[in-house]
Amino acid sequence: MKFALFQGENRPHIGLVTDRGVLDLTAAAQRLGLPLPGSMEELIAAGAEGRRQAEAVRDAATADGQGPWLKEDQITYLPVVTAPQKIVCVGLNYRRHAQESGLPVPEHPVYFPKYANSLIGHGADVAVPAIAQEVDYEVELAVVMGRRCKAVSAAEALENVFGYAVANDLSARDLQRRTNQWTYGKAIDGFLPLGPWLVTADEVGDPQKLQLRCLVNGQVRQDSNTADMVFSVAEIISDLSQIMTLEPSDVILTGTPEGVALGMNPSPWLQHGDEVVCEIDGLGRLVNRIVRPS
Repeated sequence: MKFALFQGENRPHIGLVTDRGVLDLTAAAQRLGLPLPGSMEELIAAGAEGRRQAEAVRDAATADGQGPWLKEDQITYLPVVTAPQKIVCVGLNYRRHAQESGLPVPEHPVYFPKYANSLIGHGADVAVPAIAQEVDYEVELAVVMGRRCKAVSAAEALENVFGYAVANDLSARDLQRRTNQWTYGKAIDGFLPLGPWLVTADEVGDPQKLQLRCLVNGQVRQDSNTADMVFSVAEIISDLSQIMTLEPSDVILTGTPEGVALGMNPSPWLQHGDEVVCEIDGLGRLVNRIVRPS
């Protein structure tokens, strides 16, 4: 299933992406008098029952033909989750990205945090703070956890994943390089577009076989495959779960491939008005525009 979160009249609505368009599950459930979790976080935490309710609303809305179905260009997308307890990012997790950064391939995963303040949706503008000059793009596979888990093995780790989404781990490299801790250049308001869809794990299959790309103003900058990850999605989940309890809706960003501006000479930092497109096969196309203060 492909879920979307978008702005309704008074609150966020959960949508289901179908061949007919986006079915407004929240509105349909209310019209039909059917149960449905009130938020994406509640739907994820409900597990199989949440999906069953979503499927029941879909089937009833399809049967009576009233929907409502919306065109994707009619809705204001929100990030696919808005209130995760944790957002954990992995740095230098693609071999060729480590090489272009002039850094060794890590022996252990390199982690840093982002927070909910960075989350924005597909189609939203990225407002760059005046202090940041060297802004970079980073297409990434985002993992959204579906179950509480602790100390899981790599073999069982993927069983705890609800789904996957496209992320852009935007970075202010000049601020990131201030110290050996990266947070100041990473955890910036609006610096984590996430969406447009949240695709359930069963529909994605093997997360290590996904092609991912980033384009700036139509020019391909990144074009790689998750097979180049140093640490697989399963290994990352297992490793994190040894020290922290992962909760439903927690987000893990799994690293970016080669082709970032940092690795080029001269570096084509993002400028006012640039359109950044991040896409992963089967997960959709995440589009955002860079806006700098005048």
